[in-house]
Amino acid sequence: MSNTQTLSNILTAISQVGFPIVVAGYLLVRFEKKIDVLSANISRLVDVIKQEESDNSDGK
Repeated sequence: MSNTQTLSNILTAISQVGFPIVVAGYLLVRFEKKIDVLSANISRLVDVIKQEESDNSDGK
């Protein structure tokens, strides 16, 4: 998609739904990948903590 068409789509969205809605939508799309990465890292951290707890309880 060309920059002109993208800009046209953004301006159309702003005129139809309003600036705050467009900004919120843009931010949600932009941060989606970062949130997915954070979720995956938190899941891995939980697994590591569970493994450490089970290793410590086995060593007692």
